[in-house]
Amino acid sequence: MKSTKRFVTHLAVSSVVLAIAGCSMMGPKQPDWQEDKEYRVTILHTNDHHGRFWQSSRGEYGMAARKTLIDNIREEVALDDGNSLLLSGGDINTGVPESDLQDAEPDFRGMNMLKYDAMALGNHEFDNPLSVLKQQQEWAGFPFLSANITDAKTGKPLFDAYKIFQVNDLKVAVMGLTTDDTVKLGNPEYLEGIKIESPIKVAAKLVPELRKKADIVVAVTHMGHYNNGNYGGNAPGDVTLARTVPGIDVVVGGHSQNPLFQPDEQNGTLILQAHEWGKYVGRLDFVFKNGDIVWSEYRLIPVNLKKKVKNAEGKTERVFIEEEIAQDPEMLAMLTPFQEKGQEELNVEIGFSNGDFVGERGVVRNQETNLGNLISRAMKEKVNADIGIMNSGGIRDNMEAGVITYKSVLKVQPFGNAISYVDLTAAELTDYLSAVASKQAGTGAFGQFDGVALTLKDGKATNIMVNGQPLDAAKSYRVAINSYVATGGDGYPKVIDHANYVNSGYVDADVLVEYVQNNAPLDIADFTPTGNVKR
Repeated sequence: MKSTKRFVTHLAVSSVVLAIAGCSMMGPKQPDWQEDKEYRVTILHTNDHHGRFWQSSRGEYGMAARKTLIDNIREEVALDDGNSLLLSGGDINTGVPESDLQDAEPDFRGMNMLKYDAMALGNHEFDNPLSVLKQQQEWAGFPFLSANITDAKTGKPLFDAYKIFQVNDLKVAVMGLTTDDTVKLGNPEYLEGIKIESPIKVAAKLVPELRKKADIVVAVTHMGHYNNGNYGGNAPGDVTLARTVPGIDVVVGGHSQNPLFQPDEQNGTLILQAHEWGKYVGRLDFVFKNGDIVWSEYRLIPVNLKKKVKNAEGKTERVFIEEEIAQDPEMLAMLTPFQEKGQEELNVEIGFSNGDFVGERGVVRNQETNLGNLISRAMKEKVNADIGIMNSGGIRDNMEAGVITYKSVLKVQPFGNAISYVDLTAAELTDYLSAVASKQAGTGAFGQFDGVALTLKDGKATNIMVNGQPLDAAKSYRVAINSYVATGGDGYPKVIDHANYVNSGYVDADVLVEYVQNNAPLDIADFTPTGNVKR
C-alpha cells in the first residue's frame, strides 16, 4: 500500500462522482491499480455553506454559479482521463432567513443537483431536531458522514463512519469527523441521547483499518484549522488530527471558516479549507502512481467574488476577481421559488437606526458591542429581569444603519431559541457570573451583558453592581438568557433544573423585533459599550 507521500502544492482540479463501495469491505486486499500507470484524481470541496444557496446582493457566490463552475471542471477532468469527488466540510444549516425558515431544503436539494459525494456533519447540523436532519439527508441523497457520533445508549453509530469510493482502479476511503465542541455548540435539546466522542481518538483506531481497505484515505472534517495546532479554547482541529494520526492523505476541512490558499502540510497530510458560504470551490488535483501520490496542485477558485478598484474617473467600483461565472439555468429555476417564498414577510420594515450595530464574528466574540448590548437589553426587558446575558456565538451578523426589517433581525439571530430566565440568590449569581465572564474571548461563549458591572479576578466575579446598585446578599436576581445556554450550550452553567428556571416561550428574534418596533428609531448612543465587565 502507501508509505510516505510527497506533495507539490499550488494549483488544483475537478470532479466526477463515482460508485460507492459500502463500509463492509473486509480485510487486507491486493490493490487493483496497475503498476507504472498514472491515475489522475481531483477533489473538489466547499464548507460552512450556512444557507447561502442564493447569490449575494452584489451577485457573488450562490449555488447556480457554483454548478456551472463544477460542471465545467468535471468535464475538463474527464477529458484528461481523470476522475473526481465533490465533498463538503459541513455546516449547511443556519445563517440566512430564506434557508432557515425552510429547514435548508433549497440548500440540500441544490447539493443533490451538484452531485456531492459526501459531507461531514457540522455542529450546526444539530441546530434542528434529528428528524429534520434525517429529512435533509433524504433531500441531499448522498452520505452524511461522522465516525465519532453515536447513540448514547447503544453505542451504535448514528451515521456512516466512512464510504469507500471506487475511482477507476483506485479505492478512496472518505471518513467523516465532527468537532467534539458540538457538545457545547450544538443545541443541547437536540443532542439528547447523542454521544460525540473525540474525533482524534476515533480516527486513530479507524485509519489503520481504512489503510488496509483503500489506496487513498481522505478525512472530511468539521473540526477547524488552527495555525500550528494552536486551537485555544476550541476543541483540537485538523492540524492536531494530522500530527496525531498518521496515514491520512488529505483532510478536507471546515468549521473555522478560513481560506487556505495553499494546503497546510502536516505529517505528510494535506489540509484544505475553502473559507465559507461557497465563496470558493477548493480544487486539489493529484497523480497516484505505484501506491503513492507523486504530484499535486491546488487552488481556491472564487465564485464570482468581487474586489474594489478605482475606475478611469477615480471612482470606486466592484469588479470580478476572475471571469464571471454564469448561473446554471436549471439550478436557478429550482432555487427561485425557495428564494421568493416569504420575501414579502421578511422584508417588512420594523424600525430604523441611526448607525450600525456590530455583530461581526471577529468583533463580537472578542469584545463588548452595541449589538450585544441591544440584544441583552431586549431579553432583559421582555421577562422583567435584572440582568440580560447573550452568548456571542448566537449573534450572526451586523445590523446596518437605516431601515431595519424582519430579515435583518433573523440574520442576526437565526437559531430560534426561546428567551428563558432564572431567579438566583446573590451567591448563585456570583458563581454564575464568574463562570460566564470567564469564557474565553474569541469563542462563541464570550458573553455580552446588560444591567451588570463586575471585575473578574482570579476567575471570580467581584465588585458586582446590578443596575448601579451593589450586590445585596439578601436579595435574589433574575437573569435573562436564551434556552440554548440555559441547557448548558457553549459550556454555560446548566440552569434548566434550577427550581426557579422558566422558559418563557418567546422566540429570541421575535423579542428583538418587538424591542425594535417599540423603541424605534434606535439611537446607537444608547447602546455604546461601557466596559462595565472587566475581565
